[in-house]
Amino acid sequence: MTKILVTGGTGTLGRLVTERLRADGHEVRVLSRHAQPYAVDLRKGGPGLDAAMDGVDTVVHCASSPNGGDEEAAAHLIAAARRGGVRHLVYISIVGVDRVPFGYYKSKLAVERLVEESGLGWTVLRATQFHDLLVRVLGILSKSPVLLLPAHVKDQPIEVAEVADRLAELALGSPAGRVEDMGGPEVRTFDSLARAYLKATGRRRLVLRVPLRGKAYEAFRSGGHLAPEHVVGKGTFEEYLGRRVGGGGRRV
Repeated sequence: MTKILVTGGTGTLGRLVTERLRADGHEVRVLSRHAQPYAVDLRKGGPGLDAAMDGVDTVVHCASSPNGGDEEAAAHLIAAARRGGVRHLVYISIVGVDRVPFGYYKSKLAVERLVEESGLGWTVLRATQFHDLLVRVLGILSKSPVLLLPAHVKDQPIEVAEVADRLAELALGSPAGRVEDMGGPEVRTFDSLARAYLKATGRRRLVLRVPLRGKAYEAFRSGGHLAPEHVVGKGTFEEYLGRRVGGGGRRV
């Protein structure tokens, strides 16, 4: 039995990773800002982090925030992992962080480098965007009568449970460095995904594709965030919507 610490263990991905590891009989500690007994703000660190790390063999780092602070959080986590004698640090990143000059992606890439230079055994997995994130974005955009989408952008959403399965597998193995990316089963135009969402939720919206400017947009347009050579996911966006919406026509 391995003692494992999962950061962000109450989040969308971390919760599933925790469930899978516990189902296999491993002792799993959940670290998040509000989860007792290991309630720690990684951006601040502190003695609670050392207590959470005591006796831990492997850390699965799922905690992340698009609002900033990931680099500080990773630095505190790595320092505590060194002090605690952690053998293996597993980090979940995003496909395209080295190709798309988007603020959050830059931060994720910086954390990858901290992990690689940590002196610990490490594994980094990059995945494409989760279905639920796409639904949250479309839910916000569709509050307006006109659903505005970035023109000529595609996406490759993946089922979060499949990524959780892979992370749990990696956590129980030896440090493997950068492993192969995980991409969803389909590369889709953003407007086709939006129309599937509108149909499933029973919403009627005018969909307009709007060209944008900037290096990040150009990188998204060119598919820098996609992994068409790593189509390993099985669950489609429509299947996810069917589970999320239920009988159809309900808001999500």
